[in-house]
Amino acid sequence: MALWPFGKKKEEVNETVAETPTADLQQETESSVPEALSSLGQVELEEDPSAGEPDPEHDAINGETGPFDAGSVNIQDFDFSDFSKGVLDLGSLQIPLPQNSEVQVEMGEQGPRMLHVVTQFGRITPVAFAAPTSAGQWRVATKEIAEGMRRDGLTVRVEHGPWGREVVGAANDRTIRIAGVDGPRWMLRMTMISPADRADDMRDLGREVIARTFVNRGDAPILAGSPLPVALPKQLAEQVQQAMAQRAAQAAATESAASTPAQSPDQGNSTNAE
Repeated sequence: MALWPFGKKKEEVNETVAETPTADLQQETESSVPEALSSLGQVELEEDPSAGEPDPEHDAINGETGPFDAGSVNIQDFDFSDFSKGVLDLGSLQIPLPQNSEVQVEMGEQGPRMLHVVTQFGRITPVAFAAPTSAGQWRVATKEIAEGMRRDGLTVRVEHGPWGREVVGAANDRTIRIAGVDGPRWMLRMTMISPADRADDMRDLGREVIARTFVNRGDAPILAGSPLPVALPKQLAEQVQQAMAQRAAQAAATESAASTPAQSPDQGNSTNAE
């Protein structure tokens, strides 16, 4: 899969972006780092091959590839139909979904906790953060991410990708790759998790998604380092509400059953007879 070039830019906008496809909800999913990856002993972080090298400066406004700044670049000016089946619009993030992918919402106790794009090679978890105007936020974040993976027992290395450093952790038959890009007052982070034998395909597809993603920082004051707020599309929000209602009903039924005193067989027959 070639990263350069991707969708051809249109001279005139004649159609709108495709509607967000139906999303599959799942109440319980595995954590961002599978338990299998955190069950091993601690290992040392491999040397960063790009240490001392300056990170490439990404132009999110005038560059030939994304991630783009949605406040300055309109996603409708691009044709991603050769790659995507539709655009997932989360307000702060606009993500063209790869062919044969689906959206999965990870539910927590208080509602949606994380959103994933599930593909044939693995899953991609996008998150955008507020950042100061100065560059270099991702470079700092990679050190913290690598140390966190190391504490969880992963074998960690740092690779040099199209936008700079990518942190790669591995254990057993799983690979987790985290890539990030600095933009105008925002930072995009993409986490890719896959079986080890599909790691290269997941890496290539994940980079293709990053290259087509748009980030909308907005004008509201947000503390640097805080995730940008997301708004679920109507169809997806309705499915999440249904899932939450079902969970509440199941919890209420379980609590009611637990609080009902057990009856003896004679008591039960007497009640039924009456």
